[in-house]
Amino acid sequence: MRFFNFRVAFAGLAACVLALAALAQTGGKNGRGFDKARMDETTSACTDFYQFANGNWLKTTEIPAAYPTWGSFVMLAENNRKTLHEILEESAKNSKARTGSNEQKVGDFYATCMDEAARESLGAKPLVPYLARIDKVSDPKGLNSLITQMHKAGLSAIFGFGALPDLKNSSTVIGFAGQGGLSLPNKEYYEKTDEKSVKLRADFVQHVTNMFQLLGDAPEQAAKNAQTVMAIETRLAQNSRGPVELRDLTKQYHIMGPADLSKLTPNFSWGDYFAGLGLPKDLQINVAHPEFFQAADKMLVEVPVADWKTYLRWHLVRSTAGALSSKFETESFNFFGRTLSGSKEQHPRWRRCTSAADSNLGEALGQVYVARAFTPASKARMQTMITNLLAAFRERVERADWMGEETRKAALAKLGTFKQKIGYPDKWIDYSRLDVKRDSYAANIIRSSEFSQARNLAKIGKPVDLTEWGMTPPTVNAYYHPLYNEIAFPAGILQPPFFNPEADDAINYGSIGAVIGHEITHGFDDSGARFDMQGNMKNWWTPADLKNFQTRGECVVNQFSAYEVEPGLRMTGKLVSGESIADLGGLSVAYDAFLKSMAGKRPEKIDGFTPEQRFFLGWAQVWASRDRPEFVRLMAQSDPHPISRFRVNGPLSNMPQFAAAFQCKAGDPMVRPETERCQVW
Repeated sequence: MRFFNFRVAFAGLAACVLALAALAQTGGKNGRGFDKARMDETTSACTDFYQFANGNWLKTTEIPAAYPTWGSFVMLAENNRKTLHEILEESAKNSKARTGSNEQKVGDFYATCMDEAARESLGAKPLVPYLARIDKVSDPKGLNSLITQMHKAGLSAIFGFGALPDLKNSSTVIGFAGQGGLSLPNKEYYEKTDEKSVKLRADFVQHVTNMFQLLGDAPEQAAKNAQTVMAIETRLAQNSRGPVELRDLTKQYHIMGPADLSKLTPNFSWGDYFAGLGLPKDLQINVAHPEFFQAADKMLVEVPVADWKTYLRWHLVRSTAGALSSKFETESFNFFGRTLSGSKEQHPRWRRCTSAADSNLGEALGQVYVARAFTPASKARMQTMITNLLAAFRERVERADWMGEETRKAALAKLGTFKQKIGYPDKWIDYSRLDVKRDSYAANIIRSSEFSQARNLAKIGKPVDLTEWGMTPPTVNAYYHPLYNEIAFPAGILQPPFFNPEADDAINYGSIGAVIGHEITHGFDDSGARFDMQGNMKNWWTPADLKNFQTRGECVVNQFSAYEVEPGLRMTGKLVSGESIADLGGLSVAYDAFLKSMAGKRPEKIDGFTPEQRFFLGWAQVWASRDRPEFVRLMAQSDPHPISRFRVNGPLSNMPQFAAAFQCKAGDPMVRPETERCQVW
């Protein structure tokens, strides 16, 4: 699951497939959210539970060509996307929609995206005004101005800047500046010397060469330009923090005013930059990664202006390739989709356009979506489950014998102030200032980007709006936001197989219940635990309790660091520790809540499995996933979430409750030795 990470606010079928999508809708053959046909009962549950729960599905399922991965999340997302597609087709055909209405905007946006002939005839023409601005730059001052213009349009340029709550005063929004400017996932992709990494960089340089040729550069010049881009990005990467370092928020807080900023970057005028964005010139901001800005500032004068222009031309076309003609779109897919992620072919145009509409006009589209796909009854049942999970977590905190009373009191106070969001916003985004026309898709994309950036920057200096959501309603996901101290569950995930009104409590608590528990635990994982009940980054732990907590977290780090993804590549325990702590805590809390729901009820076997066993099967089956090798490597090197197999087996192997449910014994692979068993919450 791709849980919300607030740091990203800085920056960016075949018949068998249809059958699987139907399975995701119905929740299994028996309508109870559990499908025995997916299982491989020739494998012992105590040896490899992921294989036991999903083996037949893994054996018979083919990954559709357009996907790098295929599983419950993707299937449900595709089902939601079909609903969005229906809405968009209807809106595009509605010639009577009032000008300026949400229906007119989503309809026109989708129509221009689907107008292949118009996009082919325009080619790269929509970029001409921006390319002309780049071409006019002749000195460092002009370069500074160009960076400002690109950021104002929401385009990538060297670093990231945006609005986020102050880490230590979360009621106020301030400006955040952070590292950026890379095309590959993180700095390690520019530095590793193994054969696959070297080849990937060579493929990337060839891709950049191809894109410059599409812009009209001669082959030799395009190849030279690609080397220039690679040289600049490599130098930026060398001065960037890696994915593990980026998880430590305590080292990403440096409030700076005009004098500090001038000293940090003497070659870059922050006052002019702020003025160009429509902000006060004397703004105080958080510079998350000062060492990056020091290095980038030196590069502004050491790297020739002509090379910077080449670099910015690349980032312009990289950011907009999906909105241009098919040559650009296909070339972008060939590297980022095929080479980097392993997809074999592009998604059909309707699917790409539907996703783009959700990304750019998500809450306009989402209003219609929730009216069709989300019921008040679903929201009420979710509220009940959240209440039960919060109560179960409270009991775990109350009986934690490794925690002193002072820390326990603070933890319970934080838990008591958790805010909840279910389904969709109470207040929708106002798109009245966004102009959407049927002139060109690229123009609509650029205007949407400018609108989103202006809306984001306008928050700086104002109180935090706690009604805002970090995901659109159809999203198959959930999140915890440490600065808001809130958990949120979009309508998109509140459907089978995660939330099934037809399923019994065992399945629902093992699937959506564990997801709820996961998000609650995020407030108390190795990152969330650094924030207090108001959402401020503050240490509320006594030294002894903090040491105990960190020791327990290190157990999880060590466990996941030992998992081998492929020969020579292991999981990075420190990268996935937050999600893994949340999985372990979420399952433990959900199991407690599930047992309470069983009070006074007669245990019932379904297909030969007890309620306790079905709870764990509910968890394992929603994580069933077929992944391409390229995608697995990408996940292992850049994603804070573990690979699905480890995400299932890892936390369960720490739980005596699992061992008891399946009569596993000491020494079984799914039972970690007691001296190595991890339990944080």
